[in-house]
Amino acid sequence: MNLLEHYDAMRVKAVSQLLTTGAEPDRMLHSGQDARRGITLLARPPESVTAGVSRVLADFQLVAPEQYYYPAADMHLTILSIISCFPGFLLTDIAPAAYQEVVRAALEQVGPFVIRYAGLTASAGGLMVQGFPEDDTLNRLRNKLRTAFRRSGLPQSIDQRYALQTAHSTVLRFTTPLHHPARLVAALQSHQHTPIGTFQVDTLELVYNDWYQRAANTVVLERYPLTGS
Repeated sequence: MNLLEHYDAMRVKAVSQLLTTGAEPDRMLHSGQDARRGITLLARPPESVTAGVSRVLADFQLVAPEQYYYPAADMHLTILSIISCFPGFLLTDIAPAAYQEVVRAALEQVGPFVIRYAGLTASAGGLMVQGFPEDDTLNRLRNKLRTAFRRSGLPQSIDQRYALQTAHSTVLRFTTPLHHPARLVAALQSHQHTPIGTFQVDTLELVYNDWYQRAANTVVLERYPLTGS
């Protein structure tokens, strides 16, 4: 997959919708009734990178302050959604240690990899930072995990929604209709290639999480250093 072309196509499609039929607001985020939970393997960008994201988002807060902006503590890169969030899922419904062991074994001999964040893309539901892996480590890692979980027999929902191939991070969600869609689109287009930062992913987290990866609802099951040995 050519990630730049993919992100560009996403943005073009989103801009067309935002300027015509409008955004698709997420009504669940502030409802207080969202019981969707799941299991995810993720990476967290360092403070130097989340600060860069926040600087870019400041332009959007001027034109759409009513929308939901991810705090730095919640920004993440999804490596793989192992159990996609669904209502009523509890950690006690599974044996977490078994999942931890599958991930631990799959990560053996996987070393650190580098992600470059540059520019924004969008959907009808929000904005995403575009991530670009500098080699094929992330893709190979995802395939190792897919194979390991298929063989494990553990309950999982990997790739049931879609096969994750990108390295984007969602940073804004629309929660109400846009008051000034043209101004937001202009900001989006001005930042479609803005350099944000490059970082090395050397640790992954297996977490029990809500739909938005909010820190208050996240339980870290295990952290995995990527040592390559």
